[in-house]
Amino acid sequence: MCELLGMSTDQPTDICFSFTELMKRGGDAGPHRDGWGIAFYDNLGVRSFLDPEPSHCSKIADFVCSYPIRSCNVIGHIRQANAGKVSLANTHPFIREMWGRNWVFAHNGQFKSVKKWPLGRFTPVGTTDSEHAFCWLMKMIDEEFSEIPKRPNRLHTKLKEWCDLLREQGVCNLIFSDSRYTYAYCSTKLCWHTRRPPFAEATLKDADITLDFKLKDTQVTAGTVIATEPLTANEEWNKMVPGEFIAFKKGEVFRRIV
Repeated sequence: MCELLGMSTDQPTDICFSFTELMKRGGDAGPHRDGWGIAFYDNLGVRSFLDPEPSHCSKIADFVCSYPIRSCNVIGHIRQANAGKVSLANTHPFIREMWGRNWVFAHNGQFKSVKKWPLGRFTPVGTTDSEHAFCWLMKMIDEEFSEIPKRPNRLHTKLKEWCDLLREQGVCNLIFSDSRYTYAYCSTKLCWHTRRPPFAEATLKDADITLDFKLKDTQVTAGTVIATEPLTANEEWNKMVPGEFIAFKKGEVFRRIV
């Protein structure tokens, strides 16, 4: 199974620390050898890095780990292929445009028959069930809302309903974003941790690295990291329950639906 990574903060910061742990699991401390990707929002723009090679030995991953790209919303993924060949086109996260915003989507799991579902104007580039599910989700949003909803709670309620339908098709752990909110949906396994002042030291589980967040050059006062498995050994992580949907905004839980 794949692993997911997400971040939501109130001020732009880098994700080098958490990303280093995730990359270690991509073929070294974990079996996820079939590619990796990460997307950083910069206001409405997105910087994305994708590589079908194992992350633990990827030169592109080394660059991302060492280069502090600052963002308020980040989505990452390491892949263990179960549907679709190993290729760049099948590497998460996937990106589509709606309402003049980039939507970024990453999935952990598999679906039984989602490829039979109609997609409207959104077309997959690769052959994964994950990208097909993303295109279907975009179709549902497009048909329900002609423009950005003035009341986000209505959108969030519908997103939860559509994620529930996908969950009926198989394992459906998701992290996705519309640039304002970062969304997490748990089917089997997903957790999150929020850091706030006074910051303390954190130690990665698989990489021999400790970071003192008090010394980090950042103005962040709330920062949440979302992951398939806890990334650190000395912090308390919140485990999501099956069917739980959370919308994060500026590093905090904006809405939680169970």
